[in-house]
Amino acid sequence: MFVQARSGFTAAHALFLLDAALIGLACCAVMVLVGRDHPIGVAALAFPAVDLLLLYALGLYRREALVEMGETLGRVPIAAGAGSLVAWAATAALPAPFGSPDAHLLFAAAVPCFAVAGLAARLALHLLRRWGAFRRRLLVVGAGRRAWDLVWMLRREARTLAFEVVFVHDDVMGEVDPRLTADPTNRIVPGLNGLLATARSLNPDQIVVAPDERRGLAMDGLLACKMAGYPVSEYAQFLEREIGRIDLKRLDLGWLLYAGGFVMGTSDRFLKRALDLTVSAALLVFVAPTLIVVALAVKLDDGGPVLYHQDRVSRGGRVFRILKFRTMRTDAERGGAVWAAESDPRITRIGSLLRRTRLDELPQLFNILRGDMAFVGPRPERPEFTRDLSARLPLYNERHLVRAGLTGWAQVNYPYGASLNDARSKLSYDLFYVKNFGILFDLRIILQTLRVIFWPGGVR
Repeated sequence: MFVQARSGFTAAHALFLLDAALIGLACCAVMVLVGRDHPIGVAALAFPAVDLLLLYALGLYRREALVEMGETLGRVPIAAGAGSLVAWAATAALPAPFGSPDAHLLFAAAVPCFAVAGLAARLALHLLRRWGAFRRRLLVVGAGRRAWDLVWMLRREARTLAFEVVFVHDDVMGEVDPRLTADPTNRIVPGLNGLLATARSLNPDQIVVAPDERRGLAMDGLLACKMAGYPVSEYAQFLEREIGRIDLKRLDLGWLLYAGGFVMGTSDRFLKRALDLTVSAALLVFVAPTLIVVALAVKLDDGGPVLYHQDRVSRGGRVFRILKFRTMRTDAERGGAVWAAESDPRITRIGSLLRRTRLDELPQLFNILRGDMAFVGPRPERPEFTRDLSARLPLYNERHLVRAGLTGWAQVNYPYGASLNDARSKLSYDLFYVKNFGILFDLRIILQTLRVIFWPGGVR
């Protein structure tokens, strides 16, 4: 069995459809179980909707959840329980016909039914993958270092879980990378002039142009393939779409110049600011008791100040004073600004817990209300680090085209970083966010932040 993926249909899309179908059936079962003696209105629809949102928010459609499915199956019952609890609270509080006086019965029936539905969907996806579904055929033009980088990143980060790759290479494109020839599964064929015939024999889902040397590359074969209906993509364009970041190692500034994106209109800025104000104000009301408890805990821990003020850089290079709960000793930076380290001895006892749970970030909600930050955007760095990184990393200052954020695309995809290599990796995600900004993208990031909070990784 082989499912063509030319339209971009991936295993994650298939799993979502499976979840929606099976959770819909489970919802019908719940309504039958509860509705015999208790009339149920539109309130029942909240239960599957919130469950699907929680499955997404807890990262159950991400690549790592699909590849290492056994390690994430425990999150399915959690999503079912948490989603049903939220839906129960909403439906119990709303008036008829939107609410339900018997929401507790819906909750009791929905949790096991939705958990079983989610587990069954993942079992079905596992079987489909074993039968060869969702595998894409790639025809890569070039077999040099760039082609090796492409395959290496696709195997580790691509939203498509499996590829069948054939490389077309001629001497005019440079030397063949020995790492490709060392793997017997890699098939390298000559004859760029016969590219259309090669494409017809392989029927690829995508042709990716990735030579090390573009001079002398015959374009008529690629144009013939495009006219014959085979999608043709440039290396950076294809990779950006597949891995959700911009590859800085082999970035072509000419491609970045002519590619779409990096545009934020007035309506976009208005909607983003409205989202910032709405979410931040709602969260402040919701977490107000937590703020009081954390403040007391920080004060009682060592008697020092509760809040920590520090200069950070936001949109346009503007410096502002960020607010955080203090997690380090008061003398932590007597010698000047330094990166945080793994198991940093300067962190206080309560500070370790606050960093692990991200509670130290909560005062930044006031920064968002003041307009210093956005809810979603690149994390703000200190001016000392910004000057150093902008001198060592190309395009680093381009991340300041938008306001710094409490959460962001880099934060939900990359662990906490405290080195030049970490900063380079995070920059690849920040540039992707700035290039592809949209209000729906912000909402996706906000949802995925729940996964980072409940399953923190790489926090220092």
